[in-house]
Amino acid sequence: MQKNISTYAGHAALFDLDGVLIDSETLYTQFWKRVGEKHHLPSPTFAYDIKGTTLTDILTTYFPDPEVRQSVDRMLHEFENEIVYPVYPGALEFVDMLRAHGLKTVIVTSSDDKKMEFLFNQHPDFAGHFDAVVTAIDVTHSKPHPEPYLKGAAKAGVEPTACVIFEDSYQGLASGRSAGARVVALSTTNPADTLVDKADMVAAQLADISWEQIAALL
Repeated sequence: MQKNISTYAGHAALFDLDGVLIDSETLYTQFWKRVGEKHHLPSPTFAYDIKGTTLTDILTTYFPDPEVRQSVDRMLHEFENEIVYPVYPGALEFVDMLRAHGLKTVIVTSSDDKKMEFLFNQHPDFAGHFDAVVTAIDVTHSKPHPEPYLKGAAKAGVEPTACVIFEDSYQGLASGRSAGARVVALSTTNPADTLVDKADMVAAQLADISWEQIAALL
């Protein structure tokens, strides 16, 4: 039997940002690859290893020299100030569809507030599609720790088990699952066949997902 809209009032949809709502993962991968090469980091997969983690964790883990950390931080914010953040076609319409069915919507990102300022300046109506935002400044432990999505559920005023999470990175998927939520993986960053065992559902992009599929997860 189909639930009515009021039945979903105690549920929430929590969205990662890059690779889920905005098509920026390729740009960031290229940026971090250049940084890794410039500073002679040994891991050839460095640009992928850090996906889903906060800038603070990246800097403290991979760049022990304080001057190098400052340089990388400056390079990143100069890069973010110059790029254009493309919103995935149909992504915000999907968010609005969930809101129309009574779900709270929250962005849960490892990005810092400066990047969010850049994004909201480029897309002034973006923030209005969401009830709350969790950024790197709100958490002590970044993904794959469950804290980011636990904070997201708390900001939505619901239990984590009443949430469905939309993610593209392995770290983010692990974070969502360990928080106790249902998890939808988007194959925008990683191949779909590598996501099947990490999520309750895999889709190419938000626009491909129907309300019936989400209702079946709640």
